[in-house]
Amino acid sequence: MRHVYVRGIIGLIWLMAAIVSGVSGSFEMSALYVILGGVFWHSAYTKWKNDKGSEGGR
Repeated sequence: MRHVYVRGIIGLIWLMAAIVSGVSGSFEMSALYVILGGVFWHSAYTKWKNDKGSEGGR
């Protein structure tokens, strides 16, 4: 479960970097940071769903 939290926090950091980059005017880097944040959040979500489903059998 710790991996889910770490991936979620890293995704949040990437999305905050995207906001800062967008405000400063670097829209290309902002788009890259949004994609990276989305990838981390997607991986955290899929890992969370897999762990949630396997807890029923314990």
